[in-house]
Amino acid sequence: MTMKAYLELPEIELMEQAASCQRDRLLIRLLSHLWCRVSEALALKICDIDFKQKTVTILHLKRSVKISCPRCRVQLGYRHRFCPGCGLNVNERIGSQQEKRCIRVLPVDEATLSMLKSYINTLPSGDNKLPLFRLNRHRAWQIVRDCARRVGLPSLVNPETGRVRGVSPHRLRDAFSVHAMKMDDSGDGLRLLQEHLGHSGFDTTAKYRKIAGDEHRQWYNRLWHNRPC
Repeated sequence: MTMKAYLELPEIELMEQAASCQRDRLLIRLLSHLWCRVSEALALKICDIDFKQKTVTILHLKRSVKISCPRCRVQLGYRHRFCPGCGLNVNERIGSQQEKRCIRVLPVDEATLSMLKSYINTLPSGDNKLPLFRLNRHRAWQIVRDCARRVGLPSLVNPETGRVRGVSPHRLRDAFSVHAMKMDDSGDGLRLLQEHLGHSGFDTTAKYRKIAGDEHRQWYNRLWHNRPC
């Protein structure tokens, strides 16, 4: 059996239908329709949703560790054995954690807005700054995995590493990213997808064009088309 690299939209719809409660169904919907990270979905609050403007505000807190030379403070790569600035043998390094806050305002379709309204009406009234789902990351992964199992979805292969893994929240984000590339792979389409996904680098977004497109196969076939035997 040929392994798949990403989910198809009808498969995600089946997962949504297989959810055991309204909360789980909405979680799958937001992961796939907003193309957000699971950490971003779990951090959503009622006050982040603007029903009038039909948008959701996503706050992404990205943490990274920078390492540098203890003598000249030049930034180092993880594989550096010697400092490129002063030549010091860098057995010891200085590490510092940096945080970067990124805010994205994403459009929301009418059907998803309707689901959000219906779900919010079931919550006890109170502080609209409390998390929408009140789930931890592990439980969110369980929900997605269980829904995939209920509809019999197979594991997926990572097209870059070849590793085979079960359906996870990020695979929902991948599926709609590939769908977006199939619908519009122009320069503007790539730029808008990069902005929507919150990618800092273009190369991360461009991988979806490689997965979605058949350009390589078409190019190869043309090389051999009508070639005399």
